[in-house]
Amino acid sequence: MKIKKVSIIGLGALGILFGHHLSKKMPNADLRIIADAARIKRYEQDHVYCNDEQCVFNYLTPDERVEPADLLIFTVKYDGLKDAIQAVKNHVGEQTIILSALNGISSEAIIGQTYGMENILYCVAQGMDAVKEGNQLTYDNMGMLCFGDWESGVVTENAERVAAFFEEIDFPYEIDQNMGKRQWGKFMLNVGVNQTVAVYEGNYGEVQSEGQARETMIAAMKEVIAISEKEGIHLTETDLDYWLRVLATLNSEGKPSMAQDMEARRFSEIELFAGTVLKLGEKYGVSTPINKKLYDRVTEMESQF
Repeated sequence: MKIKKVSIIGLGALGILFGHHLSKKMPNADLRIIADAARIKRYEQDHVYCNDEQCVFNYLTPDERVEPADLLIFTVKYDGLKDAIQAVKNHVGEQTIILSALNGISSEAIIGQTYGMENILYCVAQGMDAVKEGNQLTYDNMGMLCFGDWESGVVTENAERVAAFFEEIDFPYEIDQNMGKRQWGKFMLNVGVNQTVAVYEGNYGEVQSEGQARETMIAAMKEVIAISEKEGIHLTETDLDYWLRVLATLNSEGKPSMAQDMEARRFSEIELFAGTVLKLGEKYGVSTPINKKLYDRVTEMESQF
């Protein structure tokens, strides 16, 4: 079954990035951006821009009855996931494939509690350096979506359907046959990069070059490696080196989402990163002092909002 209709919920950096690309490759009516009426009014009045080009999107409210999507993509922030799951109900059918591009290691399971795990592919968004300020998104590197099944060595029909669609629309992707390790690896990178750049109030360049910030980032990542052993994921120094190479490809002037949130005085995803590390560290008796320092500093900074 060919993918023709795509729905996206969440018009942050990734939602704009993906949506803008798809809007150039698909009939307008087949790409649906799901948002509440107030957001749609704002988007239509102020417009949304991607690299200075106005995006032309087909907006639908959650209550509108539509033909189910062939592919549904979640690009909301973690604190908006619960509401988003309810908002997409009219877009989910028996054949709808679901991708979640959220940070962290838990969104697929949360979505699966409502819609089942049968048509959910595990997914990681990586390599993009998009920066969103107001209604303007800019990026140098689009990055890619990596997706697949949790079970190692398996490529399902759903994964093949998504790959065929992405080939057709020239969307960068990779099928990974060990998504457990890939997702934990991206989580490790986020724990290091997002929190460190936010605390040091810098940009990617600060952690791409040698210095205290980079040392802090790597130390935080190594705490995730230790926890991954207890979870049966078994990240290694080789995985750390891979994600550091991914980091090296990003625009040095860019900033991760957490740093952007802090600058805009929005509450961050600290609970998703250090918060998760601290809970798992306590569970397994693994020491996590660097993540504790980052957690405490971000919490202190947020208390000034």
